[in-house]
Amino acid sequence: MTPLFAPVRELGEAVRTRRVSPVELAHVCLDRLQTLGPRYNAVVTLTRERALAEAGRAEAEIAAGAWRGPLHGIPYGVKDLLSTAGGIPTTWGAAPLRGQTFDFDATVVRRLERAGGVLVGKLAMVELAGGMGYRQPNASFTGPGISPWGADAWSGGSSSGSGSAVAAGLVPFAIGSETWGSILSPAANCGVSGLRPTYGRVSRHGAMALCWTLDKLGPLALTADDCGLVLEAIAGADPHDPTAARRPFRYDDGEVAGRRFRFGVIRDVATAAEPAVREAFDRSLDVLRRIGTVEEVTLPDLPYEAITRTILMAEASSAFEDMIESGAIAGLTAPEDRFTAYARDAILAKDYIKAMRLRTRVAREADRVLSGLDALVAPGRPAVASPLDREFRSAARGNVPDVMGAVGNAAGLPAIAVPNGFSAAGLPTSLQFMGRAWEENTILAAARAWQGITDYHLRHPPGVC
Repeated sequence: MTPLFAPVRELGEAVRTRRVSPVELAHVCLDRLQTLGPRYNAVVTLTRERALAEAGRAEAEIAAGAWRGPLHGIPYGVKDLLSTAGGIPTTWGAAPLRGQTFDFDATVVRRLERAGGVLVGKLAMVELAGGMGYRQPNASFTGPGISPWGADAWSGGSSSGSGSAVAAGLVPFAIGSETWGSILSPAANCGVSGLRPTYGRVSRHGAMALCWTLDKLGPLALTADDCGLVLEAIAGADPHDPTAARRPFRYDDGEVAGRRFRFGVIRDVATAAEPAVREAFDRSLDVLRRIGTVEEVTLPDLPYEAITRTILMAEASSAFEDMIESGAIAGLTAPEDRFTAYARDAILAKDYIKAMRLRTRVAREADRVLSGLDALVAPGRPAVASPLDREFRSAARGNVPDVMGAVGNAAGLPAIAVPNGFSAAGLPTSLQFMGRAWEENTILAAARAWQGITDYHLRHPPGVC
């Protein structure tokens, strides 16, 4: 067995029973990352020495009967905004920071090591996680992220390498980050499962800051079940991150067959989506009615995107103040990233404060709507993967509203995106389940129920071997 398209739970059981060697798994992933990773511009740095040491330790522990759990001996990659010790670069996807190193591991990396995970690589990302306002896929010194589903299809941002690496079977799971769409977007474009946890569920110590009140870390994997296993390993309070909540998380992987869910759909949520996305979503609603009810809900008329975008832009301007004022952003790859940041200094304090005050209302209204539901459902993304040579924020393409993304991230709500179909060109579409704060188990159960009666998560890119 190789990690090629094998779910984490299946691999973990094979490792536990010693049918698969952690060292062999690490070699397979390292080789695939080295040979296939460049095809998708998915890899920044291979952590070969560290990976083989961790894999060897895992193999010895398991042989001695000291199995730590389902992630023990399982290879993984992390978005290259998570710090790693030992002289391993942490570039933040930015050319001026190619040589940047830290002398400590991010809390998420430490927790995965504690769970027995084997770090095999630092994965590509949009430069500064999109913090300078990029408009097209070529916004990373490693090149545009490419979806394994199409040679000319963008893998999504900003966790581009994390999505591609999982979809191509280079790693069983990866860690990404989301400020607004950066986990759900690559999950959708690459046809994998991606979980955005509740804000404060996972420590961000050692992660690049883009927007302190919006940033979240979470897993991308083949299945919703795998995402739950990883979240249990990385969640929890952290003295190094005061925003990490003291709310323990235990993944509930109980049986969902026969469970009835109550789903809500925001009126007109898919109206502006591309035809392939709308069609897949309409079909999905019919399938969801087999496992629950679907009802239309409404949110009050608020400027959701303006609220979230004002917060993001103002905080990003502060987070990268040194790079902006020093002129270092002139060395970034995307032309627009070299000047957009300067305009954000013009955001008024009163506008930021107004956005933060309105954010409280957004959270309150979202919780009101969700209080009678298990999840809100919507397309994971309103469009399939963009061509690599096209600006996805251009006037020609149109600016499709992302109310779910704006509401979910402003209110810090958990969401999971899972594959739900394909366009005529064979590009994946996606379905998201968004729930109340701290109720990851509920949306994970809904996503597992969905994947229990569909097979989209079992389909993999053609030509990947």
